[in-house]
Amino acid sequence: MATLIDSERWMPTAVLTIIVDSQLQEITMNKDQTKGRIEEAKGKVKEVAGKVVGNKDLELKGKTQGNSGKVQAAYGDLKADIKKSI
Repeated sequence: MATLIDSERWMPTAVLTIIVDSQLQEITMNKDQTKGRIEEAKGKVKEVAGKVVGNKDLELKGKTQGNSGKVQAAYGDLKADIKKSI
């Protein structure tokens, strides 16, 4: 069923496309968010591996890398929040 909105025909598929596109934009992450979360994961793997094998240096490097990733991801989150508010 089609209705008239602003002198144009409204088609359900067009509205569905708009809804899907807007939801995908909320799901996508910017570069800093992606890289930060990857670094967090890599750091966690190193930290756990260091604990398992008893290597304190590897464990410390993992914690440092994970914290660095958290900072980068938080920066990306901030950028995304600013972009949304504009």
